[in-house]
Amino acid sequence: MKASPLFITAVKSPSKRVRASAALMGAGQLMSRQWVKGFAYLGALAGFIAYMAVTGARDIVGFFTLGTVEADPWLGTGGDDSIIMLLRGLLTFILVIGMVLLYRSNLRDILETERRGGAPEGFVKSLGNYLNNKFYVAALALPVIGVLVFNVIPIVFMILIAFTNYGDDIVPPKLVDWTGFDSFRRVLTLGGIKETFFRILGWNVVWAVLSTAINYFGGLALALLLNKKCVKFKRFWRMFPILAYAVPGFITLLAFKFLFSYGGPINHYITAAGHSAVGFLDIDAGLKARIIGIFVNAWISVPTSMLLATGILSNLNPNLYEAASIDGAGPWQQFKKITLPFVVFSTTPVLITNFIGNFNNFGIFYFLRGGLYMDGYFLASDTDLLINWLYNLSIDNNYYSIGAAVSLIIFLITSAVSLSVYVRSNAYRREDSYR
Repeated sequence: MKASPLFITAVKSPSKRVRASAALMGAGQLMSRQWVKGFAYLGALAGFIAYMAVTGARDIVGFFTLGTVEADPWLGTGGDDSIIMLLRGLLTFILVIGMVLLYRSNLRDILETERRGGAPEGFVKSLGNYLNNKFYVAALALPVIGVLVFNVIPIVFMILIAFTNYGDDIVPPKLVDWTGFDSFRRVLTLGGIKETFFRILGWNVVWAVLSTAINYFGGLALALLLNKKCVKFKRFWRMFPILAYAVPGFITLLAFKFLFSYGGPINHYITAAGHSAVGFLDIDAGLKARIIGIFVNAWISVPTSMLLATGILSNLNPNLYEAASIDGAGPWQQFKKITLPFVVFSTTPVLITNFIGNFNNFGIFYFLRGGLYMDGYFLASDTDLLINWLYNLSIDNNYYSIGAAVSLIIFLITSAVSLSVYVRSNAYRREDSYR
């Protein structure tokens, strides 16, 4: 492992203060009479050593072993909790990384002091200079900590769970073991799980592409229509899509579920006409349920696309259309050569975000048709997306390691698609085209 250039510089420095800080964090600051900094660094080091001696070293060992003593609730004997040991080990590794960063900060600080000729800088003045020169660090510190605690740590924990056998009947107090890629092997090769995964993946891709295209071009069509001079009462017509957007999504979904249910208004009129009630969302609904899901998702999402397209179209130079008309271009050619390239160029990142959002759209089929398990699917139905199947596996049926593996596969698919599409788009390669 190659030593850090900063550490090598500090060790080879002719200054005793720099070498002292390299050997004992904060010592050089104390030698420079920077008392607050010195004792802060030294106190952090002492606290870290005490933590590692009391519990940290044991937590790191427990991270790799995941426990050696199994508890027996019937006999009342205690044992190791593998999941808690995994989490504590993860937190200890994060603390070690934080300590390394603090140690590097200590070296940078003492080297900066030596560059000033060894003249000590008061703590208040040093803090003021830091806030002036690196205000962005202080301003972003709290959001970064929040992201670390509420996003990074749960994601890393989930990734680690994917490489264990946690789930089904292997849950604490039973000991969990590291199993490598066994969960991924089960998802991709094991009987019903494999068949369910690929069937849901195929439908998930179709759903994401269709929903994104319908929502995007539906919103663009509405925006173009409402921008026409011949349309009267434009504010009035714009109000209805915005109202549909303003209603909370789950309320809209529950309303549509009632609308298409056996006792809903649609079946009421069907039976009143002398026909049998239709199970639009029943277990054997098949394609009907998928089409309803696409329609409901469009009802919720098209207004957002319309508002976005309306704002972008307002920045499009109308002289381009006049010039195109003079050159003999018709409405379709103007749309294909002027409107669409400009809108797509401006909204490519949003379009990718919408695709990812639709790919991971948990709520649509959970509220419309959640809780159905069909023959030919392992704990899923024909309208479930991968995110719904993940929920069924982990939350409802305790297949945590398989669910974690599925979530990691979802992440790899969506990140690969979004990055590959974005780097090939004009929004990335021709950033200055419309400036």
